[in-house]
Amino acid sequence: MDSFPAFFPLAGAKVVLAGKGPGIEAKARLLASSPAVLVRLEGNEALLPGAYRGARLAFVAGDDELFAQAAAAAARAAHVLVNVIDRPAWSDFNTPAVVDRGEVVAAIGTGGASPVLATLLRTELEAHVPEGAGGFAALLRRMQDEVRVALPDIAQRRNFLRQALSGPAAKAALEGDLAGAETLLREALAANPPTRGRVSFIDASGQVDLITLRALRTLAAADAVAADEGTPKAFLDLARRDADHLPTSAVAGQATALALTGRSVARLTLGAPDPAEVAACEQLGIAVQILSSAPPPAAPGAL
Repeated sequence: MDSFPAFFPLAGAKVVLAGKGPGIEAKARLLASSPAVLVRLEGNEALLPGAYRGARLAFVAGDDELFAQAAAAAARAAHVLVNVIDRPAWSDFNTPAVVDRGEVVAAIGTGGASPVLATLLRTELEAHVPEGAGGFAALLRRMQDEVRVALPDIAQRRNFLRQALSGPAAKAALEGDLAGAETLLREALAANPPTRGRVSFIDASGQVDLITLRALRTLAAADAVAADEGTPKAFLDLARRDADHLPTSAVAGQATALALTGRSVARLTLGAPDPAEVAACEQLGIAVQILSSAPPPAAPGAL
């Protein structure tokens, strides 16, 4: 990872746009829908450190290199991080290509090496992030305290939220019915969510680049990963970075124990899962799903 991505809260934050030209206008359009306070500076005013005081970020643009360097120096003198547009070597940070869904923001950066590539990747990503995602995230934020009180155990809370994100409340929100989504979330919260987690068996004997979307999402959401010895590292790398990785000497027993406390466990197997292990989970009332890591083969003659 050549660059560390970070998100700066913009509510009430001062952001300075110094200079003029197409680059600075593009940044103004990017930030127009944010809650930041935008301050425009031009000419000599942009060269005064006091003009940047209290700002969280500063963007500098201009064809005059001496102006851009002096404005960037003024921002740094005020202890403000600065981006000199189209000058990555002069910048403290680079602006990524952004997918903006309000509360949900996705960013793709190339360290300033290829903004065009970042833009192309953003276009691909936008197709997979529904317009209603930000509204649902805002609803979950409003209900955070309510959910914490109802489910004080973090594992149970995560399990509830995980199910909510793939349930009818999420569907309603993504379709624009936030009032209906809120009602459905409260009904689910009042229905005594299950205290047991889930064990998802994923066959990791195939090629990792053929993994199904469902298996990929399951791995990315799991609280813990229990893998057969010899499971390719490429599959393990798809799990959350903060997920627990269980030792191969006791994967079955520990996976079951974690699921009984409400955790979601991705059980990576080299081939079909052991029927006895699946039966042991089901006998304890643990939800089980069996996923293939690769899509089914195409029918003969199919294109």
